[in-house]
Amino acid sequence: MTPIQIGLISVAIVFVLLFARMPVAYVMLVVGMTGFAFLSNTRAMYSVTVQTMYNTFASYSLIVIPLFVWMGYIAFYSGLSSRIYDAAYKVVGSMKAGLALATVGACAAFGAICGSTTATAATMSAVALPEMKKYDYNSSFATATVASSAILGVMIPPSVIFILYGIASGQSIASLFLAGIFPGLLLMALFMMAAYLQAATNPKLGPAGPGVPWREKIKAVALGGVEVIFIFIAVIGGLFAGYFTPTEAGAIGAFATLLVALVRRKLTWQGFLNSMADSVRISAMIMFLVAAAAVYGRFLALTGLPGGLAKWAVSLPLPPVAILVVILVIYLILGCFIDALALILLTVPIFYPVAVSLGFDPIWFGVIIVLALGMGVITPPVGANVYVVAGVDRETPVMSIFRGIWPYLLAIFACIGILTAFPQIALFLPNLLN
Repeated sequence: MTPIQIGLISVAIVFVLLFARMPVAYVMLVVGMTGFAFLSNTRAMYSVTVQTMYNTFASYSLIVIPLFVWMGYIAFYSGLSSRIYDAAYKVVGSMKAGLALATVGACAAFGAICGSTTATAATMSAVALPEMKKYDYNSSFATATVASSAILGVMIPPSVIFILYGIASGQSIASLFLAGIFPGLLLMALFMMAAYLQAATNPKLGPAGPGVPWREKIKAVALGGVEVIFIFIAVIGGLFAGYFTPTEAGAIGAFATLLVALVRRKLTWQGFLNSMADSVRISAMIMFLVAAAAVYGRFLALTGLPGGLAKWAVSLPLPPVAILVVILVIYLILGCFIDALALILLTVPIFYPVAVSLGFDPIWFGVIIVLALGMGVITPPVGANVYVVAGVDRETPVMSIFRGIWPYLLAIFACIGILTAFPQIALFLPNLLN
């Protein structure tokens, strides 16, 4: 067998084991080590594995992951997420589907201080669903809105998935963060449109809430909005101005969020300890996943599969956009079975060379990939966000939530189409940085 054939067999084995619900990190680590030993020898395999895992855990750029994760948990335990939702609710809650619109807006705002889609889903489920139930929102509509809008948690920086894409592809994390801002706002607008059109077609899905005086609206925005703006500017503004690196931005963001929590006196000692414990648990999981993917990536590079696939794709008698559609369909299918973090680490070494060979901008391609991964977290049977929301709201069946996500899935398709037609939406800010 040729090395490329061995690489293809390894990919098939990985997917079979993942479909069997085996732990993702262990699958990639064991298959990568076994394949490396098969192509070279056991001694080289151990040497490469130890070196790769040590370099991953010692990587300066990966320090940003626990910092941004902690930033989100501080916001959760200090009640900042509740103030964000309250501000959005008082501004648009009196409109048709107003609470759904407020949920979308709050997810976008929370995404500016949290880099995880599942954390956003869990937080907004606890905050938004009780309010929507109180005003007789359709349960499928309400839960699907929360599960889908949580994708904004990784589109609007800071974003753990952008960080992992940057590490896997060698692209600037700062440029990726800036590239996600306008597409994130575009997706927020499309989600709001999807929610409003559903309620306009069937008013029982999301009846309008009570009116709120302008004085209360301004006060709510001043309490919740100013804090988010302060934290967002501290992180993204400093990156854009070149004052600090993405890793330093993580420290600045965590400090700014902690400072807001302390000034508001909303973070208890127990909440502080819980935020640290949850951050360590999640960060350790992500770091081990990255290390295992790095080992498997070294094996794939040895087989020559990524480069061979890139040459094959370029030689196809198809326009680049058609090949991009094929890649997106693959992501949509795989996203139905594989977690987003694992999928980006598994597939970027394969599809990134293809995208570059086809002439796609690597920063723009990163934004498209994050959107494609967003489809995976709301589609069955895995749909991580759906299960998170179902775990918070145990009264709504999982399949009922899945039935409600299709309008938002169409909104993601529309967003990808618009970004493909107008790539400068994503590239405008990164080009200013360069």
